[in-house]
Amino acid sequence: MHELVIRGGTLVDGTGSTRQTADIGIDGGIISAVGRVGSGHREIDADGLLVTPGFVDMHTHYDAQVTWDPMMTPSSWHGCTTVVMGSCGVGFAPVAPDRHEWLIGLMEGVEDIPGAALTEGIQWGWESFPEYLDNLDGRARTIDFATQVPHGAVRAYVMGERGADNEDATQTDLDSMSVIVRDAIRAGALGFSTSRTSLHRAIDGRHVPGTYAPANELFALAKAVREGGGGVFQVASEHSDVPRELDMMQRISEDFDLPVMFNLSQFDQAPELWREVIARLSVINSGPGQVHGQVAGRAIGVVMSWRATAHPFALKPSWLQLKDQPWDVQRAALNDPEFRSKIMDEDPIFLGDFEAFVTQRFDKMYLVDDGYEPNPER
Repeated sequence: MHELVIRGGTLVDGTGSTRQTADIGIDGGIISAVGRVGSGHREIDADGLLVTPGFVDMHTHYDAQVTWDPMMTPSSWHGCTTVVMGSCGVGFAPVAPDRHEWLIGLMEGVEDIPGAALTEGIQWGWESFPEYLDNLDGRARTIDFATQVPHGAVRAYVMGERGADNEDATQTDLDSMSVIVRDAIRAGALGFSTSRTSLHRAIDGRHVPGTYAPANELFALAKAVREGGGGVFQVASEHSDVPRELDMMQRISEDFDLPVMFNLSQFDQAPELWREVIARLSVINSGPGQVHGQVAGRAIGVVMSWRATAHPFALKPSWLQLKDQPWDVQRAALNDPEFRSKIMDEDPIFLGDFEAFVTQRFDKMYLVDDGYEPNPER
């Protein structure tokens, strides 16, 4: 008799094999039988349900939440048994004792995670990246995690305000950053991450440290990953820059024998560009390169409201004068016909690709009232 039997589920095993209805026997936490399985001390009726291996959520930002949420929700709610964090060059280690709030502002600006929640929730207890890993290792958790060394935190730790201002690194800076990255990989970091997109800004408006880092800095840090034992090199690229940056990513992969991951999306300004990128990846990966696009399982969405960071009027001059006012003041203005007419006639003060999407693509917006998913007619 098995300790546990999952009975009658539709088994999708992740190998590409045809799905099948099968029982699964589990003993000692390990799958011991698949097919027609005898009875179990405990049985779960999985009829009509999919039974799969646990999913890996390969691009997350749980770097703070992991210090207070052992379940790492919502990923664990969706069948994920491992999450990868430290993406896009942002995270919370290494950190100087007087830079806690600055790293919080960096994460808040890039990922729109409320700074107040981070300030209240993070239980600091580290400075170096190995100390961060040790701190996390001592905490209870229900699923596994892996974390990457974030370029932004490393650069800010070594270079201070020069790093935050994206000034060029000196050779001394590169040497210091390389030591940090190498030691972090040796301590158990999955890899290294960097941001190359203008969309990623700290709450003070500055781009993530390392956004404009020249190739020699990226190569030095890739070398440090290899010297530390190897790992993933993750890049958050500007969508339109991906074709140009593929040469750099290919060189990192081939010269340092590292798998390189980057965000691959379809975007309105060049809706067919992804096809060109996929074709180039096929060529790169037919040789010694290991360069892979991370594709979202569903389209990325932006929840907008008057009280949120983003909405179609967020960059109009009249709103910018009100954005820090209490809601009752903002609401009074929005109910004023003169103010409404004025803000409708204004142009945004800046329109990059993302800003244009949020402020102009009303054909892709819908009211969230009776559910998250819109019907086609909405």
